[in-house]
Amino acid sequence: MAPEERKSDDPERMDTRELAVRAHAGDSARFAELYERIAPSLYTWAELRIRPELRQWVDPGDVVQEVWCRAWKVFGTFDPANASFRFWVFRIAKNVLLEAFRKLDNPAFKARSRDGASKALELLDVPDSATAVSRRVSKDESLKLVAKWVQSLEEEDRMLLIHYGIEGLTQAEVAERLSLPRETVAKRWQRLCARIAEQKLPQELFAALDAS
Repeated sequence: MAPEERKSDDPERMDTRELAVRAHAGDSARFAELYERIAPSLYTWAELRIRPELRQWVDPGDVVQEVWCRAWKVFGTFDPANASFRFWVFRIAKNVLLEAFRKLDNPAFKARSRDGASKALELLDVPDSATAVSRRVSKDESLKLVAKWVQSLEEEDRMLLIHYGIEGLTQAEVAERLSLPRETVAKRWQRLCARIAEQKLPQELFAALDAS
Protein backbone atom coordinates (compact mmCIF):
# COMPACT_ATOMS: atom_id res chain seq x y z
CA MET A 1 0.00 0.00 0.00
CA ALA A 2 1.39 3.43 -0.90
CA PRO A 3 2.36 5.62 2.06
CA GLU A 4 0.20 8.63 2.86
CA GLU A 5 1.46 11.59 0.84
CA ARG A 6 2.97 14.32 3.00
CA LYS A 7 2.36 17.89 1.83
CA SER A 8 5.14 20.30 2.72
CA ASP A 9 7.26 23.09 1.26
CA ASP A 10 10.34 21.60 2.91
CA PRO A 11 12.15 19.32 0.38
CA GLU A 12 13.40 17.15 3.24
CA ARG A 13 9.81 16.34 4.23
CA MET A 14 8.29 15.96 0.76
CA ASP A 15 7.73 12.44 -0.47
CA THR A 16 9.36 11.56 -3.77
CA ARG A 17 6.13 11.64 -5.76
CA GLU A 18 5.31 15.12 -4.51
CA LEU A 19 8.77 16.35 -5.52
CA ALA A 20 8.29 14.76 -8.95
CA VAL A 21 4.91 16.43 -9.44
CA ARG A 22 6.29 19.84 -8.49
CA ALA A 23 9.33 19.41 -10.73
CA HIS A 24 7.13 18.37 -13.63
CA ALA A 25 4.97 21.45 -13.04
CA GLY A 26 7.98 23.68 -13.65
CA ASP A 27 9.84 23.81 -10.32
CA SER A 28 13.28 23.11 -11.81
CA ALA A 29 15.05 23.13 -8.44
CA ARG A 30 13.19 19.94 -7.53
CA PHE A 31 15.00 17.94 -10.20
CA ALA A 32 18.30 18.09 -8.28
CA GLU A 33 16.51 17.08 -5.08
CA LEU A 34 14.86 14.17 -6.87
CA TYR A 35 18.11 12.99 -8.36
CA GLU A 36 19.96 13.20 -5.05
CA ARG A 37 17.40 10.80 -3.63
CA ILE A 38 17.82 8.27 -6.41
CA ALA A 39 21.62 8.57 -6.79
CA PRO A 40 22.58 6.05 -4.04
CA SER A 41 20.30 3.40 -5.58
CA LEU A 42 21.63 4.19 -9.04
CA TYR A 43 25.24 3.94 -7.87
CA THR A 44 24.57 0.62 -6.12
CA TRP A 45 22.85 -0.67 -9.26
CA ALA A 46 25.84 0.32 -11.41
CA GLU A 47 28.20 -1.40 -8.95
CA LEU A 48 26.20 -4.57 -9.46
CA ARG A 49 25.89 -4.30 -13.25
CA ILE A 50 29.47 -3.36 -14.20
CA ARG A 51 31.94 -6.21 -13.95
CA PRO A 52 35.18 -5.36 -12.08
CA GLU A 53 37.33 -5.94 -15.16
CA LEU A 54 35.39 -3.23 -17.01
CA ARG A 55 35.74 -0.51 -14.36
CA GLN A 56 38.77 1.07 -16.01
CA TRP A 57 36.53 2.05 -18.94
CA VAL A 58 33.14 2.58 -17.30
CA ASP A 59 32.86 3.59 -13.65
CA PRO A 60 29.69 3.58 -11.50
CA GLY A 61 30.27 7.21 -10.60
CA ASP A 62 30.45 8.11 -14.29
CA VAL A 63 27.11 6.38 -14.81
CA VAL A 64 25.55 8.55 -12.08
CA GLN A 65 26.78 11.71 -13.84
CA GLU A 66 25.81 10.64 -17.36
CA VAL A 67 22.32 9.61 -16.31
CA TRP A 68 21.87 12.99 -14.58
CA CYS A 69 22.76 14.80 -17.82
CA ARG A 70 20.48 12.71 -19.99
CA ALA A 71 17.59 12.78 -17.53
CA TRP A 72 17.78 16.56 -17.26
CA LYS A 73 17.78 16.99 -21.04
CA VAL A 74 14.60 14.93 -21.47
CA PHE A 75 12.91 15.76 -18.17
CA GLY A 76 10.07 17.36 -20.08
CA THR A 77 9.03 13.88 -21.22
CA PHE A 78 8.67 12.61 -17.66
CA ASP A 79 5.06 12.28 -16.53
CA PRO A 80 4.61 11.44 -12.82
CA ALA A 81 1.07 10.29 -13.59
CA ASN A 82 2.39 7.43 -15.73
CA ALA A 83 5.56 6.28 -13.98
CA SER A 84 7.61 6.83 -10.85
CA PHE A 85 10.73 8.97 -11.11
CA ARG A 86 12.82 5.94 -10.10
CA PHE A 87 11.40 3.75 -12.87
CA TRP A 88 11.87 6.54 -15.43
CA VAL A 89 15.49 7.20 -14.39
CA PHE A 90 16.42 3.54 -14.49
CA ARG A 91 15.10 3.24 -18.04
CA ILE A 92 17.63 5.94 -18.95
CA ALA A 93 20.34 4.24 -16.91
CA LYS A 94 19.83 0.93 -18.71
CA ASN A 95 20.29 2.68 -22.06
CA VAL A 96 23.45 4.38 -20.79
CA LEU A 97 25.02 1.09 -19.75
CA LEU A 98 23.89 -0.70 -22.90
CA GLU A 99 25.55 1.96 -25.05
CA ALA A 100 28.71 1.84 -22.93
CA PHE A 101 28.98 -1.94 -23.19
CA ARG A 102 28.44 -1.80 -26.94
CA LYS A 103 31.25 0.72 -27.18
CA LEU A 104 33.55 -1.59 -25.22
CA ASP A 105 32.82 -4.35 -27.75
CA ASN A 106 33.92 -2.12 -30.62
CA PRO A 107 37.38 -3.26 -31.86
CA ALA A 108 38.36 0.33 -32.70
CA PHE A 109 37.63 1.47 -29.15
CA LYS A 110 39.57 -1.46 -27.68
CA ALA A 111 42.56 -0.73 -29.89
CA ARG A 112 42.94 2.84 -28.63
CA SER A 113 42.07 2.24 -25.00
CA ARG A 114 44.00 -0.80 -23.87
CA ASP A 115 45.46 1.15 -20.95
CA GLY A 116 42.07 2.45 -19.82
CA ALA A 117 42.90 6.01 -20.87
CA SER A 118 39.71 6.27 -22.94
CA LYS A 119 36.38 6.09 -21.14
CA ALA A 120 33.19 4.62 -22.56
CA LEU A 121 31.26 7.61 -21.16
CA GLU A 122 32.65 10.95 -22.33
CA LEU A 123 30.88 13.09 -19.69
CA LEU A 124 30.68 16.38 -21.59
CA ASP A 125 29.26 19.53 -19.97
CA VAL A 126 28.43 17.83 -16.68
CA PRO A 127 26.99 20.36 -14.17
CA ASP A 128 28.81 20.83 -10.87
CA SER A 129 25.76 19.59 -8.98
CA ALA A 130 25.91 16.26 -10.80
CA THR A 131 29.63 15.92 -10.15
CA ALA A 132 29.11 16.65 -6.46
CA VAL A 133 26.42 13.97 -6.13
CA SER A 134 28.58 11.45 -8.00
CA ARG A 135 31.57 12.11 -5.73
CA ARG A 136 29.45 11.79 -2.63
CA VAL A 137 27.97 8.42 -3.50
CA SER A 138 31.29 7.14 -4.87
CA LYS A 139 32.89 7.79 -1.47
CA ASP A 140 30.08 6.11 0.46
CA GLU A 141 31.62 2.82 1.55
CA SER A 142 28.27 1.59 2.85
CA LEU A 143 26.95 1.43 -0.74
CA LYS A 144 29.86 -0.78 -1.77
CA LEU A 145 29.10 -3.06 1.17
CA VAL A 146 25.46 -3.29 0.08
CA ALA A 147 26.54 -4.21 -3.47
CA LYS A 148 28.93 -6.83 -2.08
CA TRP A 149 26.12 -8.39 -0.04
CA VAL A 150 23.78 -8.45 -3.04
CA GLN A 151 26.48 -10.13 -5.12
CA SER A 152 26.66 -12.90 -2.52
CA LEU A 153 23.00 -13.85 -3.09
CA GLU A 154 21.87 -16.72 -5.28
CA GLU A 155 21.34 -15.72 -8.91
CA GLU A 156 17.53 -15.54 -8.85
CA ASP A 157 17.45 -13.65 -5.56
CA ARG A 158 20.10 -11.25 -6.81
CA MET A 159 18.21 -10.51 -10.02
CA LEU A 160 14.94 -10.18 -8.10
CA LEU A 161 16.51 -7.61 -5.82
CA ILE A 162 17.99 -5.70 -8.77
CA HIS A 163 14.86 -5.69 -10.92
CA TYR A 164 12.15 -5.37 -8.28
CA GLY A 165 14.03 -4.00 -5.30
CA ILE A 166 16.16 -1.38 -7.04
CA GLU A 167 14.85 -0.73 -10.56
CA GLY A 168 11.21 -0.64 -9.52
CA LEU A 169 9.75 -3.19 -11.95
CA THR A 170 6.52 -4.86 -10.87
CA GLN A 171 6.51 -8.40 -9.52
CA ALA A 172 4.63 -9.52 -12.62
CA GLU A 173 7.34 -8.04 -14.86
CA VAL A 174 10.06 -9.68 -12.81
CA ALA A 175 8.26 -13.02 -12.88
CA GLU A 176 8.16 -12.88 -16.67
CA ARG A 177 11.79 -11.81 -16.94
CA LEU A 178 13.02 -14.56 -14.60
CA SER A 179 10.58 -17.19 -15.91
CA LEU A 180 9.15 -17.74 -12.44
CA PRO A 181 5.56 -17.98 -11.17
CA ARG A 182 4.26 -14.72 -9.74
CA GLU A 183 3.66 -16.42 -6.38
CA THR A 184 7.30 -17.57 -6.25
CA VAL A 185 8.52 -14.04 -6.84
CA ALA A 186 6.29 -12.75 -4.02
CA LYS A 187 7.54 -15.40 -1.57
CA ARG A 188 11.18 -14.87 -2.51
CA TRP A 189 10.78 -11.14 -2.01
CA GLN A 190 9.29 -11.66 1.44
CA ARG A 191 12.35 -13.73 2.38
CA LEU A 192 14.64 -11.09 0.93
CA CYS A 193 12.91 -8.40 2.96
CA ALA A 194 13.69 -10.33 6.13
CA ARG A 195 17.33 -10.65 5.12
CA ILE A 196 17.53 -6.95 4.24
CA ALA A 197 16.19 -6.15 7.71
CA GLU A 198 18.70 -8.52 9.33
CA GLN A 199 21.55 -6.83 7.46
CA LYS A 200 20.20 -3.39 8.47
CA LEU A 201 20.47 -2.16 4.89
CA PRO A 202 19.14 1.33 4.10
CA GLN A 203 15.53 0.84 3.03
CA GLU A 204 15.58 3.95 0.84
CA LEU A 205 17.87 2.10 -1.58
CA PHE A 206 15.03 -0.21 -2.56
CA ALA A 207 11.95 0.83 -4.50
CA ALA A 208 9.66 -1.65 -2.79
CA LEU A 209 10.71 -0.56 0.72
CA ASP A 210 11.30 3.17 0.34
CA ALA A 211 8.58 5.03 2.22
CA SER A 212 9.78 8.51 1.21
